[in-house]
Amino acid sequence: MHRKKIKDGVYWMGAVDWDRRLFDSLVPLPDGTTYNAYLVEGSEKTALIDAVDPDMVETLLAHLEGVDRIDYLVSQHAEQDHSGTIAVVLDLYPEAKIVTNAKAKSMLMDLLLIPEDNFIVVADGETLSLGDKTLKFILTPWVHWPETMSTYLAEDKILFSCDFFGSHIASSDLFVRDQGRVHEAAKRYFGEIMMPFRSMITKNLEKIAPYDIAMIAPSHGQIYDQPGWIVDAYTDWVSGVPHNLVAFPFVSMHGSTRLMVDHLTAALSEHDVRVELFNLAVTDIGKLAMSLVDAGTIVLGTPTVLAGPHPLAAYAAFLANALRPKAQYLSIVGSFGWGGKTVETLAGMIPNLKVQVLDPVLCKGLPQDEAFAALDRLADAIAQKHKESGFRK
Repeated sequence: MHRKKIKDGVYWMGAVDWDRRLFDSLVPLPDGTTYNAYLVEGSEKTALIDAVDPDMVETLLAHLEGVDRIDYLVSQHAEQDHSGTIAVVLDLYPEAKIVTNAKAKSMLMDLLLIPEDNFIVVADGETLSLGDKTLKFILTPWVHWPETMSTYLAEDKILFSCDFFGSHIASSDLFVRDQGRVHEAAKRYFGEIMMPFRSMITKNLEKIAPYDIAMIAPSHGQIYDQPGWIVDAYTDWVSGVPHNLVAFPFVSMHGSTRLMVDHLTAALSEHDVRVELFNLAVTDIGKLAMSLVDAGTIVLGTPTVLAGPHPLAAYAAFLANALRPKAQYLSIVGSFGWGGKTVETLAGMIPNLKVQVLDPVLCKGLPQDEAFAALDRLADAIAQKHKESGFRK
């Protein structure tokens, strides 16, 4: 393994995980991921910024061959995919000190059992001289843990952004070369883990705005050597107007709910409302999260199971409630056999969503003319709400 040069004295020391397909036993990784560590060699001191996932420790050790000393190990985030090999690095470089903020120090002590005397605690805006290179620490909480920080290398105008602006994508490219592919991966990443913290991300975007940033080097994905577009994308994702889009997760057991889903989708299309369908029995949850980034309306389709929603529909409601998308409207459609409390149960699962609930459409057994007419009225209502709200085409 060979470290990759970014600028004079600045190197990528990370690992490409081509094979990983699940993160945190939850998040799908269709394109693998990277764990990015960076070495900054100043005229007097050397710093390693972050480490790698424990499964890739041998790759990091190979990169470190020939590195005579590390004075500082900057830990920007305590989660183990970035911090899990810190102890190994300290064994190799026992004189090194972990540089991090107070919250991260506490978490690293809890998660990795690192002794307190190994730490140097830095405050927001504090700097650390490496000689001819200067690191400035910027606290950027809730992207996506409360202790996360970024590091600005002043002389080279590089922002080491940790999970901020990251993307789960394995590639041999050091820098972004396929912007479309990376944009999709970054949007998936934002939808899956960043979306609940939109207000804090807005503040962090404002916080980094005064800096002259020539590159953004995240802890997952490729380096942005033209960083303007990803900053613009984040700005839109956190605060842009929703799209004229319905995110429509559904599940159907015997076909009745599917008939309703297909009818409503066709009716919405006639109103020029875009619909993205997600069959929860087979869907990639990451794709649903991406749709929720933009959707103006969420519609849940579910049959009634044991007097309540299908468990997959309940999971979708739980997920939407956790991700807190900026959708403004929500409705529910589905079929039941004899009765139940599907609507009440689902409504009680979404307290975090600031949405107006439009009249649900539930029918007994197969949908007939009355149910289809109600679905047409729901399509009319959604289209009118989107128009009144000025949602983007």
